[in-house]
Amino acid sequence: MKNANGTPFLTDIQELRRRAREHIQCGAISENYEGDVQTAVSILNEALATELVCVLRYKFHYFAASGIQSDAVKQEFLEHANEEQDHADRIAARIVQLGGKPEMNPDTLTSRSHSEYQEGTDLIQMIEEDLIAERIAIESYREMIRYFEKNDPTSRRLMERILAREEEHAEDLVSLLKTIEPSRSPAVSAQKSA
Repeated sequence: MKNANGTPFLTDIQELRRRAREHIQCGAISENYEGDVQTAVSILNEALATELVCVLRYKFHYFAASGIQSDAVKQEFLEHANEEQDHADRIAARIVQLGGKPEMNPDTLTSRSHSEYQEGTDLIQMIEEDLIAERIAIESYREMIRYFEKNDPTSRRLMERILAREEEHAEDLVSLLKTIEPSRSPAVSAQKSA
């Protein structure tokens, strides 16, 4: 088989088999991996730290939220915490596939995370802190996706799936803000400052 340029589409099957046997200890990383493995692992460890910090913040908000409007919001916090944990698990698994070590040391977690661990003192502030963190993750993950674009399609697709969920989380949080206190919703605040 040949591609549009007339060059062979696939390496000789015998050569593929030889390389697979020769480099069996490399796991998922083959000779045609075009990225820098150490950089990929480092980037993914930053995403992992971001997700773990988000899990902790959402869990705190779930347990700390109180007030007449808190029941529905608490359930949203719990749902987001569980989804962030799933993201962290998937990122950690990819780091291992790349031959790296998932960095989960609590002593350095917040310094590696792109988002901050901010608690907030009331329900509105909790939602706002989570929304700020989601917006940080969205921008960071878009940059990561651009980095992985051609060199690591598996990591790119993973981060694209996670990005889609983070965008949904941000929309959920904006909706909660509009429902609970329309005067403090981001759209209203942006219009006031313009």
